[in-house]
Amino acid sequence: MATILHVEDDPQSLLLVRKLLQASGHRVVETSSGLEGARLAGEVKPDLILLDINIPDLDGYEVAMLLRGRLPGVPIVAITAEGDRAQSLAVGCDGFLSKPIDVRQFGRQINEYLAGHRERVDREASALLRSQGQRIAEHLETKVHELSEANQRLLEADRLRKEFYRNVTHELATPLTPIVGYLNLLSNEELGPLTGAQKKALSAMSEALVRLRGTIDSLLDVTQLEAGRMRFAFAPYDVAAVVRRVVDGARPLFDQKGIRLYAMIPAAPASANGDAERVRRALAHVVENALKFTPAGGAVAIELRVSASSCDVVVNDSGPGVRAVVLAKIFEPFFQADGSTTRQHEGAGVGLAIVRRVVEAHGGTVSAETGGRETVAGQSFGGLLVRLQIARAPRPPSEPQRKIEP
Repeated sequence: MATILHVEDDPQSLLLVRKLLQASGHRVVETSSGLEGARLAGEVKPDLILLDINIPDLDGYEVAMLLRGRLPGVPIVAITAEGDRAQSLAVGCDGFLSKPIDVRQFGRQINEYLAGHRERVDREASALLRSQGQRIAEHLETKVHELSEANQRLLEADRLRKEFYRNVTHELATPLTPIVGYLNLLSNEELGPLTGAQKKALSAMSEALVRLRGTIDSLLDVTQLEAGRMRFAFAPYDVAAVVRRVVDGARPLFDQKGIRLYAMIPAAPASANGDAERVRRALAHVVENALKFTPAGGAVAIELRVSASSCDVVVNDSGPGVRAVVLAKIFEPFFQADGSTTRQHEGAGVGLAIVRRVVEAHGGTVSAETGGRETVAGQSFGGLLVRLQIARAPRPPSEPQRKIEP
């Protein structure tokens, strides 16, 4: 009984060869990876190696060059539908079998290679090519190992990052409940009368708490997003009413910062099906983003455009805009053009990532571009222009599935 290592990434080919070889009384060791095949060859010391050319990691030619230097006496047979016979023999293979294999002749052919049969090749040229190629293949193998290990470390770091955000969000949210409760009691003077200075202090605390609550909610949303567990409660709603609510809620902040707010919202209802609260929060993120990056004395324009199939919300500001290289990244979680601790603008960098997920769940798209090329609510500004398209009758997203962490 011979031990035969078979390196092949096609499950059907693996199954066929295994049945044929086992029927001939041979032991078969299998792998679908060229890198793993090179490792297994040194471990199991096979009597013969069957090698597909088009395999992951290292291809069959590279594996053949590696193994010929390490196992000089072991026959290597290329078994492939895409490889080249001359090249296969030149890099160290002793035989070449084309796919589909001839099942009637396969057992006999393998036994011939085990008995010493080798296909003829220019040995001098082949030895020179293998000598040069083996050094390249060994270097490549080392680099592939390093990249594989680095990738595993990155996957583990990503898993830990997601776990950290889930945990820290929970730990931050839990103590907020009593804080909000006692702050309300104090503000309502249920625990005793307050002086003017105390009321002012409590008002400042309430504003800070609202910001903190919003940041925690955003972190919770983005952890659900990354874990594939963001849920939506679809029901009929009025998009125009949602946009109007967002605009009305933002007006005091615009007035406080000295920024003009232009809004154009149709008076007629814009009926749709979706998660109204998720849509409201997504729109609020976009408006808050425009407010944050628009300097005092500037302006923001918001317009709702309703068609038979969709509702488009366009937000354009007069801020400095975003560099073209950054535009493609602003909807990625945690991305910030300036992520330093000394940055001018606050925020965790998750709002626009949540916006994209919400809009996509509602059958739409979100995009960003430099403004100034179209009129929004009767205005045209050269800052950032964000366009959200929300389908009026989207297919509700399927129940989110728990992702398996790598």
